[in-house]
Amino acid sequence: MRMTRRSILGLAISGFIAKAASQSTKNESKKHSMTNSGSDSGIRVISTWPFGISANDRAMKILLQNGSALDAVEEGVRVTEADPSVTSVGYNGSLDRDGRLTLDACIMDHRGMCGSVACLEHIKHPISVARAIMEHTPHVMLVGSGALQFAEDKGFMRENIVTEDALRRWNEWKQSKAVPPPTPENHDTIGMLALDSKGNLSGACTTSGLSYKLPGRVGDSPLIGPGLYVDNEIGAATATGVGEAIIRVVGSFLIVELMRSGMEPEAACKEAVKRIVKKHPESYSSLQIGFIAIRKDGEIGAYGMRKKEFSYSLTDEQYPQGTVVSAPSWLD
Repeated sequence: MRMTRRSILGLAISGFIAKAASQSTKNESKKHSMTNSGSDSGIRVISTWPFGISANDRAMKILLQNGSALDAVEEGVRVTEADPSVTSVGYNGSLDRDGRLTLDACIMDHRGMCGSVACLEHIKHPISVARAIMEHTPHVMLVGSGALQFAEDKGFMRENIVTEDALRRWNEWKQSKAVPPPTPENHDTIGMLALDSKGNLSGACTTSGLSYKLPGRVGDSPLIGPGLYVDNEIGAATATGVGEAIIRVVGSFLIVELMRSGMEPEAACKEAVKRIVKKHPESYSSLQIGFIAIRKDGEIGAYGMRKKEFSYSLTDEQYPQGTVVSAPSWLD
């Protein structure tokens, strides 16, 4: 058969359409695989550190009853806030230089609404105060005595949350005159991210902050952007570690924006750590840093600074009892 210009053009167009259709099928298959990477329903919850397992368990119970991601993250981190064995969050948290316990927390939902408290004293569950600020005021953040007054006005009970154990640790530190070490025990945080049955994301973050900090010091944990960020179209991220370093790169927001540009969650977390390394060329090896992220399709990622130091807790239908995962790190 004689090949005319029209027939050659027709074959080329047919080939292009066939190739495009094939690529579309591959993309859809890849998308389906990632969407179902967590569980059949897609619901899953991740949180920083191994102690997040018990918090995840509470959050997952809510998600399995078709509860919202917002309810799940609030109720989940309340478990850790009330746990005296976790000495860097809530009750029995580490004191500041002057022997006071000040708590920081923030929460953010799928609509982009958020609430935050900093330097809050006498209240066991700062995460719930943060949610009340989000839902009952035009503000995002309240601090110090104003946050306490608001909490009491909303019915939160003033409690003695400074334990004998916390006072003992503080007295030992004062006698030693040591500089607080940059270890997870000194300033870890529980940050939690959840994806619910409706495909909505929310996050929460709560801490007692850097042990023996200067009075009034605030780290990244209550700050929307550095410590926590949720964009329901893209994904969510949260942080733990030396808050000053995380603030300088607006870490959680950076990770979400990198995912927006197409970067995988783990790669985005790694890039945030890389930015911190660049800003601290002489001291980054002493910085304890960890990020976790979840993309809208359920794909997760994490990255830390120091070798085999940072790990996170994952709970979904594949791991209903939860599993602790060691995150890759910059100094591996």
